[in-house]
Amino acid sequence: MSNIVIVGTQWGDEGKGKIVDLLAEFADIVVRFQGGNNAGHTMVVNGEQIISHLIPSGILQKKTCLIGNGMVVDPGVLKEEADYLISKGVPVGPDNLRISERTHLIMPYHKQIDLAREKMKGDKKIGTTGRGIGPAYEDKATRRGVRFVDLLEPNTFSEKVRTLSDEKNFYLSHYLSSETVDADQIIDEYAKYAERFAPHVTNVSVAIAQAIRDGKQVLFEGAQGTHLDIDHGTYPFVTSSSTVAGNACCGAGVGPKDITGVIGIVKAYTTRVGAGPFPAELFDQVGDTIQKKGAEFGATTGRRRRCGWLDTVMLRNSARLNGITGLAITKLDVLGGLESLNICTAYQYEGETLNDFPASLNVLSRCEPVSETLPGWAEDISGMRRTADFPENTRNYLRRIEELVGIPIQIVSVGPAREETIVLNNPFS
Repeated sequence: MSNIVIVGTQWGDEGKGKIVDLLAEFADIVVRFQGGNNAGHTMVVNGEQIISHLIPSGILQKKTCLIGNGMVVDPGVLKEEADYLISKGVPVGPDNLRISERTHLIMPYHKQIDLAREKMKGDKKIGTTGRGIGPAYEDKATRRGVRFVDLLEPNTFSEKVRTLSDEKNFYLSHYLSSETVDADQIIDEYAKYAERFAPHVTNVSVAIAQAIRDGKQVLFEGAQGTHLDIDHGTYPFVTSSSTVAGNACCGAGVGPKDITGVIGIVKAYTTRVGAGPFPAELFDQVGDTIQKKGAEFGATTGRRRRCGWLDTVMLRNSARLNGITGLAITKLDVLGGLESLNICTAYQYEGETLNDFPASLNVLSRCEPVSETLPGWAEDISGMRRTADFPENTRNYLRRIEELVGIPIQIVSVGPAREETIVLNNPFS
């Protein structure tokens, strides 16, 4: 029996959705444990692209999918996503999608505050998706959040919404100079969501514990990436939740002893959406080539991703923080055709070599990458199904990553489709 956590090792967008979709074949249950619809997991099945934002990627494998208490959920988006999947022939019902009664709701005033704050910041904006994720987590932390269990109790829900709307409207109008929200309208709208999702709401922690006792295998799906973690990322250019593997326990309601492995997803190069320091970033034609060939646009926002060389300072940091037991390399095919490849192995800061990821953004923004250069390869590897068939330079690139990070590579992806994936060591075997 294996219970595996999937995490991103960079700044998100590493291809977690594809790997979760792949490994879900071997799992019985897939649990999403943090984040909201600020994440977008892209999967290609039978040539068709499907993007999920809230529902765990395992839904395409017809597995039981659980939304953990660590998430924040916009029920309107959840309804749209469920309806979208159903229109694609993917069943979504109470038997295969369950929601923790402790999961917090994103409310209309959360989204309004999110957008108004970013507008007020102007050039100093953080780059939030504007979907209300941060304000929802704020209310959770200050004990003013609204949970699914509240949604199912009409009197409790109405009382909370009226009290909170008064407070939020004062803040929206007097400080943010923004439009306010209507409590009655929210109550009426969310009553429909309560009716739709009441059959899905359960104690997810108990459901997972029972599954583990029954010998079933669980896959824990994270969103974003390690360096967007609220504690360990490039704060404040981070998300509002903990993205590291340890939060799989807190965000799903399981104990650490139940986790048997952690797979870190690594894009074969590095990308970042939005603002924040990026030591290995490329500002030349090579960066543009990678961006175009890799179709580097955010699945949720559509924003252009900044591109750079692979940064193993970041990867070593991720390996330590997450307790990673295996790596999954994605988009390796994108690097084909480049004469040479650089790997960032350390940072140079004011004459000092840094081997660890600094906390100070002032330091990180002034770090220069210390790189080593490896020869590239001209061949198209997207049709190859064994690493033994890779060009020698491709194999050397992978081997060097393993040496620098100290973690074995278990999966290699050479294209967006399921079949364009090479599994060297299945964590569920």
